[in-house]
Amino acid sequence: MATILSLSGIRKQFGGMVVLDGIDMGMEAGRIYQMIGPNGSGKTTLINVISGLLKPDAGSVTFDGTDITQKGLFDTFKTGLVRTWQIPQPFRNLTTEENFLVSSDKNRGEGFLAAPTRSRWRHDEEKVADKSSEIMEMVSLTGQGVVWSRNLSGGQQKLLELGRAMMADTKMILMDEPIAGVNPTLAHEIFERIKRICREQKITFLIIEHRLDISLQYAERVFVLNRGKIIAEDDPDEVTKDPRVVESYLGE
Repeated sequence: MATILSLSGIRKQFGGMVVLDGIDMGMEAGRIYQMIGPNGSGKTTLINVISGLLKPDAGSVTFDGTDITQKGLFDTFKTGLVRTWQIPQPFRNLTTEENFLVSSDKNRGEGFLAAPTRSRWRHDEEKVADKSSEIMEMVSLTGQGVVWSRNLSGGQQKLLELGRAMMADTKMILMDEPIAGVNPTLAHEIFERIKRICREQKITFLIIEHRLDISLQYAERVFVLNRGKIIAEDDPDEVTKDPRVVESYLGE
């Protein structure tokens, strides 16, 4: 498979504290990757650098053949690299369906010049509505379309985050603890949906998750981060046997 995301020599520090210390990573398209490590190991900082929220002090990030190292969050999003957040951030005063619709980047009718001329955007609006319905089915939210997003359960809001991330021309999704605070049954459902989306839509996932008893059942490849360095990379079964991983994370 072709490499979709490549990191080379990524370094980031805050004041005198080095948080990321020469990170090299490569990920193939259409697979589910997981990143694990103890608290403070640099996982969220790395996601922030990849997504454009932070700029690295050194190194490069290449996505789908394009250098995105200096791109900001919105410009990175436009390349098809999208992230979700540990705490879901829906538009609370919109319904579930409306959250999907406004998350599309194809709403030309929202533009100042195009809005008065309905013929210029009516077809686009219909396509966005069709795509919204399709993705709501993929993430098991079809029956929640008219529900205010603020009234969704925590697990449903996680699914909403996933679905909204797919409303653009998404190629890869970065997810920060998608099952945090979610009951085990719904946690498995979230990962089953991720697995199905990866398989059917060929979307790549890089996931941070601490609940290894659930998440490692779905990951295809695991990176282990500790003190700002990648200390192991392997299949889930093998990485949990690595003495370095046991010492730094699993043995806590």
